[in-house]
Amino acid sequence: MALFDRNQRQRSSLCSTATVVVFVALCLVGLWMMSSPETVPAAGNVKKPADVVKEEDSSIDATNNVKQDSANVVAETAAATSTEDENPSKLAGDTKGDGGGGEKEASKDQTFDDENGRTEGGALVKPESGDEAVTDVKESGGLEQATVEGKDAVDQMTTDSMETVAMDKTSEETTATDAKESGGGTAKNKQTFDDENGKLDGVNLVKDVDNKTLSEESAKPLAEETTTTVSTKDAIVAAAAAVVPIETAISEVKLPDNGEQLQEDQKQQQQQLEELPNGQADLLTERAAQNGSFTTQAAESIKEKKKRAEKKKGKDKKAAAMGGSESFGWKLCNSSAGADYIPCLDNEAAIKKLKTTKHYEHRERHCPADPPTCLVPAPEGYRDPIRWPHSRDKIWYHNVPHTMLAAYKGHQNWVKVSGEYLTFPGGGTQFKHGALHYIKLIQSSFPEMAWGRRSRVVLDVGCGVASFGGYLFDHDVLTMSLAPKDEHEAQVQFALERGIPAISAVMGTRRLPFPSNVFDVVHCARCRVPWHIEGGMLLLELNRLLRPGGFFVWSATPVYQKLPEDVEIWDEMMKLTKAMCWEMVCKMRDTVDQVGLVIFRLPADNACYKKRRQKEPPLCEPSDDPNAAWNITLRACMHRVPTDPSVRGSQWPEQWPERLEKAPYWLNSSQVGVYGKPAPDDFVADYEHWKKVVHSSYLAGMGIDWRTVRNVMDMRAVYGGFAAALRDMSVWVMNVVTINSPDTLPVIYERGLFGIYHDWCESFSTYPRSYDLLHADHLFSKLKTRCKVLPVIVEVDRILRPNGKLVVRDDKETVDEIKGVVRSLKWEVRMTVSKNREAMLCASKTTWRPTEVEAR
Repeated sequence: MALFDRNQRQRSSLCSTATVVVFVALCLVGLWMMSSPETVPAAGNVKKPADVVKEEDSSIDATNNVKQDSANVVAETAAATSTEDENPSKLAGDTKGDGGGGEKEASKDQTFDDENGRTEGGALVKPESGDEAVTDVKESGGLEQATVEGKDAVDQMTTDSMETVAMDKTSEETTATDAKESGGGTAKNKQTFDDENGKLDGVNLVKDVDNKTLSEESAKPLAEETTTTVSTKDAIVAAAAAVVPIETAISEVKLPDNGEQLQEDQKQQQQQLEELPNGQADLLTERAAQNGSFTTQAAESIKEKKKRAEKKKGKDKKAAAMGGSESFGWKLCNSSAGADYIPCLDNEAAIKKLKTTKHYEHRERHCPADPPTCLVPAPEGYRDPIRWPHSRDKIWYHNVPHTMLAAYKGHQNWVKVSGEYLTFPGGGTQFKHGALHYIKLIQSSFPEMAWGRRSRVVLDVGCGVASFGGYLFDHDVLTMSLAPKDEHEAQVQFALERGIPAISAVMGTRRLPFPSNVFDVVHCARCRVPWHIEGGMLLLELNRLLRPGGFFVWSATPVYQKLPEDVEIWDEMMKLTKAMCWEMVCKMRDTVDQVGLVIFRLPADNACYKKRRQKEPPLCEPSDDPNAAWNITLRACMHRVPTDPSVRGSQWPEQWPERLEKAPYWLNSSQVGVYGKPAPDDFVADYEHWKKVVHSSYLAGMGIDWRTVRNVMDMRAVYGGFAAALRDMSVWVMNVVTINSPDTLPVIYERGLFGIYHDWCESFSTYPRSYDLLHADHLFSKLKTRCKVLPVIVEVDRILRPNGKLVVRDDKETVDEIKGVVRSLKWEVRMTVSKNREAMLCASKTTWRPTEVEAR
């Protein structure tokens, strides 16, 4: 027993010496590390070891040897109280979460049980590759070997700690650079993206550089606290914390107070925002103001970045295979119309097959069976359009290089050639001294017209260069200008280039693509339309379009000239309008322009129809739907005036601008809206949604210079909420309601906006380079069941101006498909965002055109 006691004391002495050496060395290393700013884990978020271990990092292999930082610390300072096999998740010397008891535990002699029985004392073997492990005393080494190994472990740990700090500093700089490039930040609010409504209350912004997306679905919002990478350095810091109380260590490191930290975070965020291209910084700023900060990339470990890079590489390969210009084989259209090509109006093969053209059939739509996938060339010398309102007075000659109209109508002040410009004095055939004078003349002749209050939406038939509609903007009136293509060379193209709404259409054999009872006023200034022929079929079409109680303003030579032909036409018009129960409320002659005009008012009820002795023109059959307008043949009949107070058309809308925001009186709660709510609630919710999206994102954060935007099209308007949200902007919006979607176009007109029916599987009736911005909310995915997406994108390319913008909100698969196509067209993808299965794209058309022309 004496020998045993002596050996025990000798063994205890040696073990105590080794323990003291290890303890002193670790204290020094810990204090040195804690005094360095590099030891602060995750900027702005100082955590105790117990807090750190709650955050998982996928770059760490969470094995039995590495589970918690606090356990890792003690594993390097002392032996475990139990074997690794029996309890691998709990090692000896646990710091109890805050490291407070680590010093006392580490100073004691360590014991553990092995398979041969209880052993007192032991040595800690230095972990390999950052993994900590507890080993038994080497049977061949004895106590002396344990002492030597303990000293070597201290020396090696000191060396490793210095190397680790250097490596981790480099790693942190690299991570910070990556996060900086990707627009790092924090996301504090839950992100939502409504798949049906396209609601985008929060998104992951994706930075697109050199036409390549850096991150899409893998882009993750940062958590409220940045995920901390647990490295060897962290283990060493925690080791010191296990020996030195954490409160003491923190007190020795000067940390900024909350105000300084907040200022530093804001400065870092602003620096990140400033480095984002193409206005993406504005989007992040806007989102930060409304829903907290958002980011395109999370601050992640090197391993996670590598995974995303590999995934992106695969997607880039797929996009290249799908979107390369070589794979699509783009060619220029081979058409005699050249830069003015409109596929459905320039279908020469179909026009040649027409049996007659006396009803202007050759100016109506004749779409090719297969929509074209060729690209329309731009005119030589094309430049970005002049901005509104200056564009109302002049445009670049090379953008619409046509002079025939200037030569033919120059004396009437339609258009003149002036150097590199085409100028528009504001005149017309019936208002040589300017449209403003003519507009005021109408108002003074019949004050009940009330421009901009009662009369808000106007149809101008035979618009010429649309000066009438262009100057009605000054009176808060929205005008749909309409004229056939090439009756007067490029007249509608002149209008669109000037920034005035216009479409290419003709009053021929089919109904115009508008609902019934929607226009407040129809205007015709010497439009050369034979209203009185064939039973008044064309005038009866206006009767369908005008609201009950609406006005028809007609200023033409039959009104004021006494030539035999004019007198005959006037007499026929008087008979026809009387039979239609139209009331002539004003007839006058202008002493300045030496022209006259007449104003007719439609009946507001059916009383007159019942009193007619002659039933010509006849009333339409009740089964005849006046709202059916897509490829419907004209009929010489009149529809009855709605009399039920709950039916649209029975009352005049609210005056402008009140009518914009108020749900129409004929929407009731028993009706189910497009999005599933009662119709009035659906209307209000849609408007609130688009106000939020437009003002919070589109106007402030899409990187779009709205000073360059004038002509806008909503390719799938529902209630017109998108257009209504833009009401304070200097833009006009063509609302398109697709023929296979709910017929909400009457709602759009009721609120003082305008639009048109259309089938996007066909070409739109407008000139190339007509619009500055196209907006498509869940349009393309719905078209897939009926036609291919590619020709629709080609049509978008045709009608969008160079440097114009396309904004698409749709499912991610569809957005990815569109992105591949527009990239192949050399467009600039300015922004893509995605959330779950929903995505959004903003792309800018460039001036690129292929050189090869397709064969006929």
